[in-house]
Amino acid sequence: MQTESRRTLSREYFSKDRLAEHHFRSFNAFLAQGMQNVVDEKATIDTDIGDKEGQEPVWVELGDVRVVTPRVREADGSEELLYPQEARLRNITYSAPVFMEMTIMRGGEEEEPYVVDSTETKVGRMPIMVGSEKCNIAGFSDEELIEIGEDPADPGGYFIVNGSERVLMTSEDLAPNKILAEYDSRYGDEIQVAKTFSQRRGYRALVLCERTRNGILEVSFPSVSGSINFVTLVRALGLESDEDIVHRVSEDPEIVKFMLENLEEANVQTQAEAIETLGKRVASGQGKNYQLKRANYVIDRYLLPHLHEEGIPDEEVRMNKAYYLCRMAEACFELALDARQPNDKDHYANKRLKVSGDLMRDLFRTALNKLARDVKYQLERANMRNRRLSVNTVVRSDVLTERLEHPIATGNWVGGRSGVSQLVDRTDYMGVLSHLRRLRSPLSRSQPHFEARDLHATQWGRICPSETPEGPNCGLVKNFAQAMELSQAVEDEQELKRELASMGVEGVPGLQTTRVHGD
Repeated sequence: MQTESRRTLSREYFSKDRLAEHHFRSFNAFLAQGMQNVVDEKATIDTDIGDKEGQEPVWVELGDVRVVTPRVREADGSEELLYPQEARLRNITYSAPVFMEMTIMRGGEEEEPYVVDSTETKVGRMPIMVGSEKCNIAGFSDEELIEIGEDPADPGGYFIVNGSERVLMTSEDLAPNKILAEYDSRYGDEIQVAKTFSQRRGYRALVLCERTRNGILEVSFPSVSGSINFVTLVRALGLESDEDIVHRVSEDPEIVKFMLENLEEANVQTQAEAIETLGKRVASGQGKNYQLKRANYVIDRYLLPHLHEEGIPDEEVRMNKAYYLCRMAEACFELALDARQPNDKDHYANKRLKVSGDLMRDLFRTALNKLARDVKYQLERANMRNRRLSVNTVVRSDVLTERLEHPIATGNWVGGRSGVSQLVDRTDYMGVLSHLRRLRSPLSRSQPHFEARDLHATQWGRICPSETPEGPNCGLVKNFAQAMELSQAVEDEQELKRELASMGVEGVPGLQTTRVHGD
């Protein structure tokens, strides 16, 4: 009886095409909000027109972006709906036109900016996932699918580029914006390290806070060679007094002792001195004014970029960065005192999965930047030749199309990753389902990585314990468990912060009210 009820439950569960559901949800979210978010991040395309005297500056403002359903342009110029089977047979890409509102603005400091040209124009073509909301066969009945040559049992969840079916591999990565404390493997238990992968708008910066053998804290982050003294850095961020620094790190008497050692070793006492010292590191040999400017730019741009938020004053952002570094210092000291265990990198709470929508967002961001550079060049060339500036003449749609299609066709993704897109395994039906639910680790298969290949207790019910390849990929390429459900990231962070504040959480960053008491 129990076996029978299990079968009924399983049949009911999988009757709703859930096997590729995580791909559909992720890609649909990318089309609905992700694309627009990337365009809003870019917002404007600046040009060099106006640098010379007597010329008014010209720039382009980006507006709403939308994707229609897949179309094909025939030899006679007509456009018709494209279905997946036709794309496979004709060796063409199953993609849809992307339209964006663009406005060319002109105007200087002397006069009010005015619109030169404003229109919605086709900026390129976006490959569409078979079975997603924008797919032409979405919502078709079995009879309608058979009529157009589609298999009603086909799960979808893949792209068709130049007639080839390509699936985007779900990628496993360490959780961004989270402090992970561990011992430095090169020195055993002697050096404690707290690290965080700070991620914002596709940019990922590794920030390390380590306690050296002599007990001094040092911080390293991108664009600064070597490491910087912890006290110097937090003072540069605005946390000046010894008392503030110590209390922000910890109230524990043992940790306070460690902090006092660090304060005694500190060479700077004020924020101005700290920024001057940092300037000498990041721009040695340059003039003092340039050094100060560069030091301020580096700590605003490259240090913990995920703490940047629109509409928050720079002083507040810097103070938040100082508090965050103090939390990292506390993690190092707790590890040294055996007050905490090192974080397990293989624990699934410390992992995040990048699905189709997340991968496409990274790709679209790079493609949009390439398009922006091309639009800038075309505008400057048209202006030099005294031609009328028009949106339709400065946008070349093949620039965006090429940047979106080529990585899916080859698997060579932005950020130097390879094998992200793979040919769908059509050996049999189970092979297709297995491929759609596969995930890969970013670790190199040529290295041993024994712990990463092991079956971790937190994978129970999430990752299949037996389905993994033999040989070099063993344990690095895995598959989802049969009834696994993948949750999505929260798109509206402000809504989440308001919810936390209403529950009584104090000091939620990014909200005007720093102290909110709920019921």
